[in-house]
Amino acid sequence: MADFYQTLGVSKSASEAEIKRAYRKLALEWHPDRNKDPKASEKFKEITRAYEVISDPKKKEVYDQYGEAAFAPGSGFGQQGPFGGAQTRTGRYGPFTYSYSTSGDGGGSPFEGINFGGFSDPFEIFEQFFGGGVSPFGRRGAKQRPIYRLTIDFMEAVKGVEKTVDVDGKKQTIKIPAGVDSGSRIRFGDFDILLNVQPDSRFKREDFDLVTDIEISFSQAALGSIVTLPTIDGPLKLKIQPGTQPGSIIRLRGKGVQHIQSNARGDQYVRVKVVVPSKLTSKQKELLTEFEEESHKKKGWF
Repeated sequence: MADFYQTLGVSKSASEAEIKRAYRKLALEWHPDRNKDPKASEKFKEITRAYEVISDPKKKEVYDQYGEAAFAPGSGFGQQGPFGGAQTRTGRYGPFTYSYSTSGDGGGSPFEGINFGGFSDPFEIFEQFFGGGVSPFGRRGAKQRPIYRLTIDFMEAVKGVEKTVDVDGKKQTIKIPAGVDSGSRIRFGDFDILLNVQPDSRFKREDFDLVTDIEISFSQAALGSIVTLPTIDGPLKLKIQPGTQPGSIIRLRGKGVQHIQSNARGDQYVRVKVVVPSKLTSKQKELLTEFEEESHKKKGWF
């Protein structure tokens, strides 16, 4: 039987924000309309199921005490677990499929009692997945807010920036906090801004962590060296230890992206690539041959 905390990769003491952040990351990664892995659909259902339970304080309390069995049909809590009748519904939006679970007696709005993984409604989650557009659901009793897309640079996203935009002939200054990413949505006045972040060839972003590749020569790897590394704070001198192996990972704590709601920062991971020269001079060949011969000499025990 699955452990909902392990499914989301969080601890039992995780905060609501940490649980929501973990769900969003996994949901975007495993949604079957984005991930073509044959197991993506089942994985996405597991992730959503886990979030529906541990994001709800009442359900979480029951789960911590009785486990997943409390929510199974035929349990001591009734046919559909401790929270009454639940239904799973599916639908289609253009080429995309979606599913959601409801709880309660189904009265009132068709989305009452639905947990959309920390999003206010399916309209919002579809903007995260598919980059905006018209919601396949619609919303009863609520006017849809206009949405405008805005493209910003990678460094603007990680550092924060103010942008002046023209909306319906009126200039507006939008303050974008540090740490946003593609798909982030900012509520501003009577409309929302959906962000698209241009990639940076120097950095690959993994949530709030960054991955950077550096290339060094065989001699630098063997002897050690000082290299200049790009970071979002500017160039950094990095010491390469003698004997560094190809593919080695160096972790730079606190050199990643700032969390949106705190001053905490992720880490930067430096992946070392050792470049083998395709052409050698006669002198280089001679030296490498001598090195190879020296390496194969047998050494005594004493």
